[in-house]
Amino acid sequence: MSDTDSNTTNNFFSHLRSSLVYYKEFLFLNVLFILTVLVFTQDFSLVTPIIFALIIIDISALYLIGRRRNKELDDIKTIINNIRKNKYKEEDEIKLGANLLALQKAIKEMFKQEKNDIEYLQRLQKMRSQFLANVSHELRTPIFAIQGYIETLLNGGIHDKNVNTHFLEKANQHTVSLSNLLNDLIDISMIESGEMRMSYRYFRINDLVKQVIQDNKIIAEEKNLVLNYFPCREDLEVFGDKDKLRQVLVNLLLNAIKYTEKGQIEIFVEEGEKTARIVVKDTGIGIPENDRDRIFERFFRVDKARSRSQGGTGLGLAIVKHIVEAHNSKVDVLSKINEGSEFSFSLKK
Repeated sequence: MSDTDSNTTNNFFSHLRSSLVYYKEFLFLNVLFILTVLVFTQDFSLVTPIIFALIIIDISALYLIGRRRNKELDDIKTIINNIRKNKYKEEDEIKLGANLLALQKAIKEMFKQEKNDIEYLQRLQKMRSQFLANVSHELRTPIFAIQGYIETLLNGGIHDKNVNTHFLEKANQHTVSLSNLLNDLIDISMIESGEMRMSYRYFRINDLVKQVIQDNKIIAEEKNLVLNYFPCREDLEVFGDKDKLRQVLVNLLLNAIKYTEKGQIEIFVEEGEKTARIVVKDTGIGIPENDRDRIFERFFRVDKARSRSQGGTGLGLAIVKHIVEAHNSKVDVLSKINEGSEFSFSLKK
């Protein structure tokens, strides 16, 4: 037997085997057909020729059904393999027969979801790589500075009264910056991983704002900035995590001080019907319009040189955004170049 004949025979039996999933239906129809003929003709001599004819018809029908079924299965396998090998760019490239439209739709949905998942993972990997690169860069700056100061002191600078204290103070400043960076990294890591627990309760917003201002007033005074707070109703209570919101206010206040060279910083609370809006407003350098959508990104700085010189980690506003969003709110930003910026968010009262 030639290879062609062998392949034809193999294909024939393959199609028959594929159609055997329907053998119960065929058997039922055959028995029903024979019984119907016997009921109407009462001629039992027809049983044998009928069975013989049905066998031929069944084999032919099963072959055609099996061939069609195998073709459809092959088409499905091809599509799945192509999806696995990323051969499709768009879901419209996926096409099946007219009687498989429901399956085609399901495969397209699967392809679309898989494509979205892959793109999300790629973005996540890119963000992770950028984050690691940024962390490495931010850690390198204070570490190299501390190393330089220590090496200078060890090489004899420790005995020079003109430089030893100055270098130790500089090294200490960089250790503080390094500590702040590590604390912010821990905070944002816990927030984004969902490990940071929130403790929601009602508290007096006036008390919190007054304490934050008192704790940071000296920093504003060192820059000759006026720090004003316009108290709201004394017994006004809001709902949230007091400690995390303290961190939000501190970050916003220090950010305002950092980017304001002259003028004032105002903090006030606007009471609404169901919410209270906390506002931190400065008369600083402002934020360029192109940067406003990016200021909450990790390590993004409007003025990189100034941020680093004043100890900024580049994570403060990212932490603010996450904490405020955890309170089902968002940070609104209004800003004009050389006129100042206003950050605000609302809390349930």
